[in-house]
Formats: sequence, C-alpha cells, structure tokens
Amino acid sequence: MTRESTDDTAIEDFHDTMTKIRAALARVIVGQDEAIEQLLITVLVGGHCLITGLPGTAKTLMVRTLARTLGLDYKRIQFTPDLMPTDVTGTDIIEEDITSGRRRWTFVPGPIFANVLLADEINRTPPKTQSALLEAMQESSVTVRGHTYPLPLPFVVLATQNPIELEGTYPLPEAQLDRFLANVVLDYLDEAQEIEVVARNAAPLDLASVEPCTDAASLIGYQHLVRDVPISAALTRAAVNLVRATRPDAREAPEPIRRYIGYGASVRAAIYLTLGARARALLQGRYHVMEDDLRVLAGPVLRHRLQRNYLAESDGITVDALIAELATSLEVVN
Repeated sequence: MTRESTDDTAIEDFHDTMTKIRAALARVIVGQDEAIEQLLITVLVGGHCLITGLPGTAKTLMVRTLARTLGLDYKRIQFTPDLMPTDVTGTDIIEEDITSGRRRWTFVPGPIFANVLLADEINRTPPKTQSALLEAMQESSVTVRGHTYPLPLPFVVLATQNPIELEGTYPLPEAQLDRFLANVVLDYLDEAQEIEVVARNAAPLDLASVEPCTDAASLIGYQHLVRDVPISAALTRAAVNLVRATRPDAREAPEPIRRYIGYGASVRAAIYLTLGARARALLQGRYHVMEDDLRVLAGPVLRHRLQRNYLAESDGITVDALIAELATSLEVVN
C-alpha cells in the first residue's frame, strides 16, 4: 500500500485501531463479520445505518458493543407507537428564576444529543415521530421553536428494525430511508455459531469489560483519512451508472428493473456507494478502490432505496436478486 500525500503513520494507526475494534467485537458478537464490516464502513464515512433482522439476532447488542469500542457517547431510544417527536429531539420548558421571579424558556436536550444514537425498533413508531430524525441525520442539528442546536460530532444513527411483515410495524418514509447509507440484514447464525452463543451466555455478559479502542477526535481523523482514499474516474462513472440503472425510466435500466421496480435510487446512493468503497478499501488494507468494493456494497447501499411494484411481489422477485444482477453486470470503462 503506497501513498504520497498522507502520513503513513496515520494509516498504521488506523489499521491498528480497526484490528482492536474487531477483536473487541468478536469477544461479544459471534459471527456476523460482514455486518460488522458494514457498520464500521458506515461510521468511517460518517453516515447512518439501518439494521434489519428478526428478534434475537443481536441487533441491539451489536450497536451497544460497537459504541463502547469506539469510545463514543451512546444513547438509546426505544421507539414505540406513543413516542412523540419531542421525546427524541428535546423541547423548551418554562423555568422561573427564584430570585427575580422572571420566567424564561429553557431548552432541555433529548436523547438524540449523543455521538451514537441507537434507534431501537424504529419502525414501531408512526412516521410523524420517525421524521423527527430527518434534520439530524442530514445536517447534524436539531431545530426546536426556531432555534437550531448542533449535535455532537461524530453523529451516527444506528437504527434497528424488524421486517415490515411483523405485527405493529410501520414502513419508514422514503425520505428517511434515503438518509441511511446502508441497510444491513442480519440472519440467523449457523448451528456451530448458535452453540457458541449459548455456551457464552452461561455467564452474565459484562459490557463494562469491553475497553474503548479510540475516541471521538481520533474517529473524526479517520473519517478524513477515508475521504482521502483515491477513486478513479472510471469507477466513479461505474458507480453512477449502477445507480442510474435502478431507475425504471432511465436508459441504463435493464428489462427486469423496468418490469419490477416502481422507483429507483437517488444520487445520494451513488455518493454513499463511492464513499463506502473508499472505507472498505482502507479496511481491506488498500489505498485504492476496486470494482469489488462497489459490487460488495451495492446490496447494503441500494436495497432500501428500491421500491418493488405489485408485479414483483406477485412474481416473488426480491430487491436483493435484482441488485445482485446489476452488480454482476457492473462494467468499468477506462
């Protein structure tokens, strides 16, 4: 791995820290290596991640452990049908000065004021409350009664959700889905891994024993380092064409997309795809992006941005299958 403009010490420090973080996560989380890598990519890009899986697939435990290894301020919101937007963002209250008797408005910050926000079961609350996260996820700030309050940096939303087929869930608004860099899908472990999980849980789990491996200031430095990773014009064009091919009315769209997709991904998907590819390259020990980085990240970056039509549902065609076909046909033209 070579580079001319960036200090090699910074890269060595990056890899040393990532190795420690992965080792710390492995002491708590069994398997799910691909999901852990995608979560790390999300954090290193400064994006947000949606984690989809059935109950009991360690979604919440994974986020809690990751936040601790990163040494970041962590808060959790349990999304329920009666949760209000102000329960997320905070609100103004009237306080009276005992000495003067004067009253004034005072802002009381909500749990969103953290480096890592675990939005647990985010699709169990109505869209009105889900939308309270829109400004925070895009601009890292919260506006209450005309006053804008910056959020601590880095700011990452890691939201878990159950499959929408389960009872008591609400589909997330398209505008909010588009703000998530990736949608990581957790499946059940294999038999050997489940046996290991059961064996490990014979003793109480002590997350306090997991030591932080970095801190907020260092992580911001890593985010800048990731954005310095070069990507060729040809790969950038390939990423854009891949995203454009998900839109049924685009000339790049193949016949299955035109037939089965209602609407495709926005330009934000191409931005996240190239940024995520930079982070994956660095995690893999490379200082350049390859085609494989785009192919591997196509699923997580695109699966929550494509909307199937009724014909796809009736024919049993999944979004992941369509994306896999697009990624296989990815063409890089120099």
